[in-house]
Amino acid sequence: MTTLEMYNGVFTECFQVEAEALNEEFTSENVSEWDSIGHMNLIAMLEETFNIFLESEDIMELNSYENGKIILKKYDISI
Repeated sequence: MTTLEMYNGVFTECFQVEAEALNEEFTSENVSEWDSIGHMNLIAMLEETFNIFLESEDIMELNSYENGKIILKKYDISI
């Protein structure tokens, strides 16, 4: 499984959407399920999936599907 497939799997499982929904418009502002609980579930799943510990600043800035890819690069995870 590629890192992109793993990343997409986190989002599809966390927000109960199809992979086709994941694009630059998939943001915390546009997805009703991306509330505070959804956000913490996303963080926990990303940390578990990629065996990382996200810094507080990165947790706050992870507000979109595309931005998550950029943040994970800081942890040497290329998507």
